[in-house]
Amino acid sequence: MSENPSAAQPPVVDRAAFERQLEGLRAREKAHTREGDAIAAARRRLPMVEVAADSPLLGPNGPTTLLDAFEGRRQLIAYYFMWWPGRPAAEQCEGCTWVMSHVGELAYLHSRDITFAVFSQGRNTAYGFADAQASYDESLRYRAFMGWEMPWYSAQPSLDSLLVGRELGLFHLVCYLRDGDRVFETYWTKRRGAEAVDYSYALMDLTVYGRQEDWEDSPAGWERRGHATRTLGGAPDWPPLLEWPGGRPTAQWPRVAAARPDNLDANATAPAATDRPKTDPGHCH
Repeated sequence: MSENPSAAQPPVVDRAAFERQLEGLRAREKAHTREGDAIAAARRRLPMVEVAADSPLLGPNGPTTLLDAFEGRRQLIAYYFMWWPGRPAAEQCEGCTWVMSHVGELAYLHSRDITFAVFSQGRNTAYGFADAQASYDESLRYRAFMGWEMPWYSAQPSLDSLLVGRELGLFHLVCYLRDGDRVFETYWTKRRGAEAVDYSYALMDLTVYGRQEDWEDSPAGWERRGHATRTLGGAPDWPPLLEWPGGRPTAQWPRVAAARPDNLDANATAPAATDRPKTDPGHCH
């Protein structure tokens, strides 16, 4: 990005003044860390509720169960992925894509007897269910399109019971514990709670302009770049999304530009991105 000396910036001070103010902030950061530790300790003391261990899922090798998704480990973290049945890759949920794009090395979780898996829901909050197997097959092709390798299932056959009392089609992050052949739900969260998976926001929060989103409490004149999951142009100089639903998905679009086919129908030939009419699937999250 080119220099923009006219952009709003913090005042310039000497090193001693900078360190004094940083030290004051550091005290608050440490208190925040300790409060996070206390909340985590309280989370570990929550009760749990039993769920059906034989809840059916669809897996890459056919029908399977929630118990099987543990892969023999004691704990399971499942991310319930929002899904647009029948839509191409570039129109799949940017929010879920944002979150899952931060999932890489799973060995550290495995070392603590934790399996991480994606449970595709087969639907979106704005769109009902399609055929479960067809939507699951599409979602597997989307995983390949994105280059992801985490375990991937469809929870559509059991979604009503696995997310009982919650909004179906909205992303959720759910933790489970296995006791022999019994399964218990120990924690769940949604919306900003899913930021536990992503590090981009955490890193942005350390920078002077932060996330550059409209809701943030920033000084007057600070840069605002709109929604983090969509941009208006193409790499490497992508200007930000200014108004929804304009722009292009941040993570999907370079893969389309690299000629990865984004039509997720196994029997269809994907048209070139420039030939496909623009559609508006709506705000996915």
